[in-house]
Amino acid sequence: MIGRKSHTRLSYAERIARVAAHIAANLDSDLSLERLAGIACLSPYHFHRIYRAMTGETTAETARRLRLHRAAHSLVASHDPIARIAARAGYSSVAAFTRAFAASYGLGPATYRRRGSLLPDAEPLHEKDEPMSSPWTVSVQPMPALCLAAIRHIGPYIEIGRAFDRLMPWAAARGLLGPETLGVGVFHDDPASVPAKELRSDAGITVAPEVEGDGDVGILPIAAGQHAVLRHVGPYAELEKAYDWLYCAWLPTSGYEPADRPAYEIYRNNPRDVPARDLVTDICLPLAGG
Repeated sequence: MIGRKSHTRLSYAERIARVAAHIAANLDSDLSLERLAGIACLSPYHFHRIYRAMTGETTAETARRLRLHRAAHSLVASHDPIARIAARAGYSSVAAFTRAFAASYGLGPATYRRRGSLLPDAEPLHEKDEPMSSPWTVSVQPMPALCLAAIRHIGPYIEIGRAFDRLMPWAAARGLLGPETLGVGVFHDDPASVPAKELRSDAGITVAPEVEGDGDVGILPIAAGQHAVLRHVGPYAELEKAYDWLYCAWLPTSGYEPADRPAYEIYRNNPRDVPARDLVTDICLPLAGG
């Protein structure tokens, strides 16, 4: 039977998860303290302290991080003017946006856009090509079995952070977050062949096998075996080009076949703790026969 303290902690987690989901879905709407406290059914006097204690950042920091993430994706995936992207991110001037973006991403938005266009296209390697000319390297290695507590996300992969922002308060309330906990994203569909609004992915964290799911949180096993592991350092908005290079340049010349299991990402650090330019992601492609 759940004790009173445990029940209260779970109730707080559910409220904070509602707020995190609302922020992610309404970046261009009213995110005032009163509005968010109302969604959490908490007093505005105490809401901010509770949110920060359970998520590790303030609501303003959550919104700023997600808006910059969206802006980074727009810079590499669209031709929208930087002034328009800056305004949508909530900045009154391109100069202010440039300072904030550079602080997190290590480059100004114009330079970041140019760099995005210079990342390798997904073209197969030929014998004369130098493998090290790519910014990525791949290692083939055994990966252990993982057990994930996960929330299913339906929609553009770039928005999977919404599911993570719902998952983390759930996990924190149950004491499931520790120094060894890994964030893992599992991606089931090809974004080039499935409409963005129908893409399936799972936002998960590693848990012990005895942990049980609850509500929207299910338990998802990841099989052990040989994997091609590509380490990407930099913003999540650049991951799609890394996937293209892995599948279209590295895999056809590798001598390996992919297994009939989805690829997944292991997040080696936390976007709440480090700037986007320092994010470390391992893309793990299961291999047949491994």
